Amino acid sequence: MPIIGIDLGTTNSLAAVWKDGTCQLIPNALGEMLTPSAVSIEENGNILVGQAAKDRLISHPERTAASFKRFMGTDTRLTLAGKPFTPVELSSFVLRRLKEDAETFLGEPVEEAVISVPAYFDDNGRSATKAAGELAGFRVERIINEPSAAALAYHKGKDEDMTFLVVDFGGGTLDVSVVDAFSNVIEIIAVAGDNRLGGDDFNHAIAAHFCKQNGLKLSELPRETQASLVRQADQCKIALSQREPVMMVTELCGKQCSLMLSNQKLVEISAPLLRRLEKPIARALRDCQGSVGEIDEIVLVGGSCHMPLVQQYLRHILGKVPLCDFDADTTVAIGAGIAAGIKERSQDLRDTILTDICPFTLGVNVINHEDPSNDLFSPILERNTTLPASRMRSYFTAHDNQTKMTIEVYQGEGIYCRDNLKLGEVEIDVPRAARGHEGADVRFTYDLNGILQVEVTCQSTGQKEQSLILNPSLKLSDTELSKRLKELEKYKLIPREDEENKVLLARGARLYEEATGLLREQIHQQIDYFNLLLHEGSAPKLRRFRKELTRFFDLIDSSADSDEDILRAFREGFSPEEEEDDE
Repeated sequence: MPIIGIDLGTTNSLAAVWKDGTCQLIPNALGEMLTPSAVSIEENGNILVGQAAKDRLISHPERTAASFKRFMGTDTRLTLAGKPFTPVELSSFVLRRLKEDAETFLGEPVEEAVISVPAYFDDNGRSATKAAGELAGFRVERIINEPSAAALAYHKGKDEDMTFLVVDFGGGTLDVSVVDAFSNVIEIIAVAGDNRLGGDDFNHAIAAHFCKQNGLKLSELPRETQASLVRQADQCKIALSQREPVMMVTELCGKQCSLMLSNQKLVEISAPLLRRLEKPIARALRDCQGSVGEIDEIVLVGGSCHMPLVQQYLRHILGKVPLCDFDADTTVAIGAGIAAGIKERSQDLRDTILTDICPFTLGVNVINHEDPSNDLFSPILERNTTLPASRMRSYFTAHDNQTKMTIEVYQGEGIYCRDNLKLGEVEIDVPRAARGHEGADVRFTYDLNGILQVEVTCQSTGQKEQSLILNPSLKLSDTELSKRLKELEKYKLIPREDEENKVLLARGARLYEEATGLLREQIHQQIDYFNLLLHEGSAPKLRRFRKELTRFFDLIDSSADSDEDILRAFREGFSPEEEEDDE
């Protein structure tokens, strides 16, 4: 049974599989490789995932969510149609859709996946990703860091030894990795990142600036208007990769509003965001005790790396021309697919080795004699330690006649425990003695799958206590998994064969929200006619009209012409009285 690799992204998600000696991307029901990471609940309770859901951010914002990856591993709840959902549950819907697409593509069941996560995801984020996979029906034994997957994809088939810097800049996260590659070995040396920086932030910066220039405040506009402006900002950002300047025009609060945008203007608008690129890069280079001069190549992956200003800014701070000569949107998925092939022990990947590292420091609490209520953090496994790894440190009692030692396990870089993430604790009995005369050896063993084993041994008695730190607040027990699966059973994904029609209807609803006047009336008429054809069930007629309606919507989305010109172009190219296609 095949194992697939999945890039579960903030903006888009996609899957890949190692098949017939190569990594193949898996298309969705629309024949596209990228599935927007958006979820919407229809009025009948069915779940839309992908492009249709993305368009409903504007027409049905109260029923739709996107960019929920940013909240993975937190207690955040997002309300859709009046019901609260966790980011884990929403991500599981996306993964369910990818699972269905993979099973259709491969013609057999798919039960296991390797899922990528930002390298700078903490244990909560990683556990949440595994939980989402389990809710979607996958067995998830392997989590791979996104820049590690990108390195695997980039170096596959290359023979030369090199050291390269991977900058993975997606819709919601930034990861930076220093990689050593030689022969069939890809070794991750250092990682750093920012889990709150991505392309979404540039979209909001553009939308906020647009409002400011037109005497408005983005936060004070209705939700659907905000969503529409952010979508238009994203379109302008993408267009700037091809041409400049671009014009953003829309009607707000009864007046025509506009903004002329160039790459230079975008640099000014997003300067604070660009400056945040520097710290993770500097930390990764410092941690590997290297310099830019020792880097052979700078590899850009992730959708945000398409932006010319990002490429230029990286060239400015690094003094080297970054490489972006491959599809930055699919690189991580391809790497995850290769990792799945390695896990599957595919013959042609048998000699490929990927070593990864611990992205955060792991340690325990020790007493702070100057402030006993504020424990200090004592590192055991330093960040960027190559995995798998095992380290041991000894600790001693802090009080006379102490009978127990409670070892609290933390993850992070803060000097105080309160500034780090608590993962769990292990308690062990010790004989009564004077302070410092009894002690325990604490051993951390951390594997490639993100499982931390903590072993505590009393030095005088030899008694041992062990614990697998799997973040019990997010790791699903069999009972909890069954319960959550039952709760989510009532939410059915729409059938794949209906997806094309649902996407078109959602797109029409979004365009109707954005349009005014005669154009809006025409959109309404075309949607009504399309619904009539769906009800009649005439396949040839429906197929022909679907093409024409798509052409009409494409005209609206891509044209800078007036509404009258768009309507004229549509009417000249289409007549509903044309003969139906022959069967």
